[in-house]
Amino acid sequence: MFPSVREVLELDPVRNGAPRVVAGERGLDQAVRWVHSSEVPDIATLLRGGELILITGIGLPPDDAGLRRFVAEIADVGACGLAVEMGRRFEQRLPAVMVRTAEELGFPLVELHRGTPFVLITQAVHGMIVDAQLAELRATAEIHQRFTDLSVEGAAPAEVVAQTAALAGAPVVLENLSRQVLAYDAAGGSAELLLANWEAHSRAVQPAGRTGHDAGKGWLVTVVGARGQDWGRLLIRLPVARDRDVTLIERAAATLALARLTKRDEHQDALERQAQSALLVALVGHTAPVADVIVRAKALGVHLERRQLVGVVLRGCSAGVAARALRDTSLAGLAGALDGDLVGVLLALRAAEDEPDALRRLAVRVRELAGGAVVVAAGEGVATPREARRSLLEASQVAVSVRRPAAGPGDVVRLADVGLPGLLHMLRDEPRLQTFVERELGPLLAHDARNPREQLLGVLRVYLECGRNKSAAAEHSHLSRPAFYERLARIRRIIGADLDDVQACLSLHVALLALDAQRD
Repeated sequence: MFPSVREVLELDPVRNGAPRVVAGERGLDQAVRWVHSSEVPDIATLLRGGELILITGIGLPPDDAGLRRFVAEIADVGACGLAVEMGRRFEQRLPAVMVRTAEELGFPLVELHRGTPFVLITQAVHGMIVDAQLAELRATAEIHQRFTDLSVEGAAPAEVVAQTAALAGAPVVLENLSRQVLAYDAAGGSAELLLANWEAHSRAVQPAGRTGHDAGKGWLVTVVGARGQDWGRLLIRLPVARDRDVTLIERAAATLALARLTKRDEHQDALERQAQSALLVALVGHTAPVADVIVRAKALGVHLERRQLVGVVLRGCSAGVAARALRDTSLAGLAGALDGDLVGVLLALRAAEDEPDALRRLAVRVRELAGGAVVVAAGEGVATPREARRSLLEASQVAVSVRRPAAGPGDVVRLADVGLPGLLHMLRDEPRLQTFVERELGPLLAHDARNPREQLLGVLRVYLECGRNKSAAAEHSHLSRPAFYERLARIRRIIGADLDDVQACLSLHVALLALDAQRD
């Protein structure tokens, strides 16, 4: 928003004064917030910071100690530079004591060797500042309008990120709490370079506060979340962050958080599938009385009372495929889109004995129609519509936890088939699980990111997988026992955990499995 001292020196009114920088060149990029002209020797008491001082020097102290104090005081209160017109008090050059003091402080000191009206300099600089402020206001208004439109349109995260990159003119990355990239825009650059070794790079970016700029790494960062539930970070690669950039990233984060809160399922075009999807969503989300769902399902030709109801969730196919599979197999039920890429089916069977055969037939036909590997997960069969929600939720949890394709065309996954790795895979996007992993393994992951040749996480993994048998773990790692023990000691110091304690090791092992699920 504000011009730098260097930019001010390039203005015509200043150039007409034949400026010469005699000290403090390293401070020339400081922002000039105002121009102040005064011959008062104690002018430092009138300053607030960011001022460029213009003087002729007639009011300066007569002795070296006074001149040193004058320069030190205006630098100390945050002035960004001092320009002295030569000829009134000083003829050819400024006193050495002023030059030396300014250089020690990195404070720009400028000699003006031709007379120039200070008012022209003041007008020119203040005009730049006003123009910049108006441009800033227009840019801020555009940011708010752009993201308001995106919120109204229900834009996807990728579109929000793309718009942020366009407004910032810089690469943008949206990540979750495990440092996994959810969306990105390289702003015309190389995506491969942007995302190379992203997790380690991201862990090194640690600004202060919810929104902050890590100048060393060159990233502006803000936390994304709402209602006290943080679920990610938004990052813009910027060497310097302006007020406008802070407004931009926070507005973008708010749009992403709002989209997550207000996201609604996208239903199929067919009215019948729309209606069925709405009924499934109502059952799962408790958004309508069960009695109403029963009546509306009956109107669609699906009877839910006095039936064996089985919740089935499919991953890897469309709701249209599920609906057609129901028709092709002559099975009664509701089919529709659920959250994310999941499709729900609520089978309404006449008898519990029909359940195994019905599930097998449905699975076979879905995979035939989809022409690929589709996950078919089923919840426990229930006897009443009020229990149908539990069966659908159980099937959803199983579906998202499955990590391997089915062995046969008629295979159906049930809750009993899901162990701890599957459970953690199911919960991999849960912020509380991600926070647990960061708390348990964060220091070790950060250490490995800084020291890529050591990779102590692998040593910890071998130790835990060998049942805390140090000799076996050392042999498995192809390390001598002393070397392996030394690395265990370093791990203990880094994470602050007793690796001989069963409970501590259990927590670490669960965190490792959760980390694997997040990276899968």
